[in-house]
Amino acid sequence: MSGTELARAYWADVVRPILERTLPEVPRAAGQLGTGSDVLGLDDDTSRDHDWGLRLTLLVPADRVGEVDELLAASLPAAYQGWPTAFPLTWDPAARHRIEVAAPDGFVRSRTGLDVGAGLSVPDWLSLTGQSVLEVTAGPVFEDTAGAITALRERLAWYPHDVWLHVLAADWTRIGQELPFVGRTGQRGDDLGSRLIAARLVTALVRLGFLLERRWPPYPKWAGTLFGRLPVAPSVAGHLTDALAAPTWPERDAALRAACEALHERQHAIGLPALAGAACEDFYDRPFTGLRDGVAGTLRGAIADSEVRALSHRGGTEQWVDDVGTLTDEDLRVRLAQVLVERPGYGAVGGQG
Repeated sequence: MSGTELARAYWADVVRPILERTLPEVPRAAGQLGTGSDVLGLDDDTSRDHDWGLRLTLLVPADRVGEVDELLAASLPAAYQGWPTAFPLTWDPAARHRIEVAAPDGFVRSRTGLDVGAGLSVPDWLSLTGQSVLEVTAGPVFEDTAGAITALRERLAWYPHDVWLHVLAADWTRIGQELPFVGRTGQRGDDLGSRLIAARLVTALVRLGFLLERRWPPYPKWAGTLFGRLPVAPSVAGHLTDALAAPTWPERDAALRAACEALHERQHAIGLPALAGAACEDFYDRPFTGLRDGVAGTLRGAIADSEVRALSHRGGTEQWVDDVGTLTDEDLRVRLAQVLVERPGYGAVGGQG
């Protein structure tokens, strides 16, 4: 039984009957949301060695949260289907029930740092990470009597169109800044440096694939697994694997060029602004691959919103910060995104060496 199947059964057989019997008038939503591989449907036998078990998200009005939590603590059986209802987690050593009781807007704020129900500004959208949104939107909702969490999930379905164009352009910009360095470092005999840059580019290209398919990217542990399920994956994944495994820099360079072309073709196929012809070109007179200037510029040129057009080329926080502690601190992400918008200065990377 997967974590989601266990949570659904736990809700139907144990938790829902308690609420029906004791607090039938309280609006509620129940689902398997938040952190954990089970929320993404990716848990397996290995997942069960920690933080796995009878977990559930239960959303009720804010003024009833404490009451419902106390009711469950007093009413739940000791175990269900052989699993204890109270157990410790890695971040909380106390043995207690693991039904997260919260208000819908409070639960979403705890993941995103935002009051999503009040509407999202451009900096708000740029503060989001894919994982923070997936913790709200990826898991199943078993019941939603008031529709509150369903409405909030719908608001987080995807970026507004112009913000989408902006974050796509930001990733193409990042790729263009470093793509020629795979060959330049390799030519200088720095194979490790060439591989490091190639790995950075593969990370950006994987994220670009998620963005093109309008899918929020998960944190790195599951990025490759979920990327493989994207419509664009059959035309790109092999090139990315080749780039990482290539024994020489020319092979690495060629694989990255092929991946860029496949993603650019997908961009054109789904109706987004794209260049006519190839995305890549030779880097001046050197035997390295470069990205044509217009790949990102064509996307930016299609942005109609003046606030989005005025942004720097950095994109969202997830595109310019990779520190785990920062990306998992929702309040810090929101503050950083505001700074990014207020101080849009931009410096190019690289040089003529």
